[in-house]
Amino acid sequence: MGVRVMVLDEHRLLAEALASALKLRGHRVLAAAAPAAGAAELVISRAPEVCLLGTAVPAEPGVFEPVVRIKRERPQIAVVVLGPVPSPRGIAAAFAAGASGYVRHDERIEGVERALAKARAGEVAISPQLLQGAFAELLNPAAQPDDEGSRLLRLLTPREVEVLVRVAEGEDTRLIAAGMEIAPSTARTHVQRVLMKLGVGSRLEAAALAARTGLLDRAGVPPEAADFPGGA
Repeated sequence: MGVRVMVLDEHRLLAEALASALKLRGHRVLAAAAPAAGAAELVISRAPEVCLLGTAVPAEPGVFEPVVRIKRERPQIAVVVLGPVPSPRGIAAAFAAGASGYVRHDERIEGVERALAKARAGEVAISPQLLQGAFAELLNPAAQPDDEGSRLLRLLTPREVEVLVRVAEGEDTRLIAAGMEIAPSTARTHVQRVLMKLGVGSRLEAAALAARTGLLDRAGVPPEAADFPGGA
């Protein structure tokens, strides 16, 4: 027997394609939408058996608030999160909010159907592969950037962060000034302030420190960009 389901995802084409595939396989799809807001209200008002709720950032704080509200107001509705390959924290956040399962965006339709059936039956709906990946990451965590990077980043103004990024990319004072549309003297002053705040004596040291502590990653610059900083 088909499942009464709703498909909600910020990518409308994905939501509609998945909804069409589920309809063809005998499921009753109440809605396929991509609301920026109001997802919880829509689910609560339509009351499906299962809601497939898409997210692009499963570890982002507050992303599962709609799940919390749905489960609080309609506890009989099973919510299966539809998202990218999650981190252990993302999986934990989904289930802590009350989700019944987690399915990858690229899961085959058969896998989605299995998740729907399990969720409707009150079972946990997550593939063994995802669990194995999460456990593997927990047992062998990737190296995290030094916390010093966050501390250093907080010392800099947004303007100074941009200057540091440009220094790390190898721009000299003239290029920094042109790129930021400021006078060369102002650019030189910004660079000096960055060096002072970071406690280093040269651009090379600033770029190396930023790369070592993860500051460049947080500022959106790959560490290898810091290998050849330019001169003054």
